[in-house]
Amino acid sequence: MPVSAATESKLRAAMARLLAGQPQHTSGALSKSNLAREAQVSHATMHRAQNVLAEWDAQVACPVLRTPGETARDETIAVLRRQLREAKATVTELQSKLDALAAVTANLYYENLALKKRDNNRRLAPFPSAK
Repeated sequence: MPVSAATESKLRAAMARLLAGQPQHTSGALSKSNLAREAQVSHATMHRAQNVLAEWDAQVACPVLRTPGETARDETIAVLRRQLREAKATVTELQSKLDALAAVTANLYYENLALKKRDNNRRLAPFPSAK
């Protein structure tokens, strides 16, 4: 059962928008799913429009699954992930240094307490005066 003239014109207008890179209802990827969404018709209805699908296949020999905007977004995400990995590595390094410094400080503190206790328990004899 072929589609109505109105549906066929919707599909053709949607195809023109997608091929021009000016989608209104989709991400702009050149796929048949997006063609149906862009035309706001069901997938079954789109598949009944054999003439439109033949034109689509002729113009979109190898479907592009990502739009330029999606490509730029993915590249930005990759850069941000790399920066995050580097920042996490720096934080890990600094945290290990901080932990080591905390351990050294604690050791010095307890050594200082032990020395004070030892010195307080001693009886110190006063030096003889040089008179």
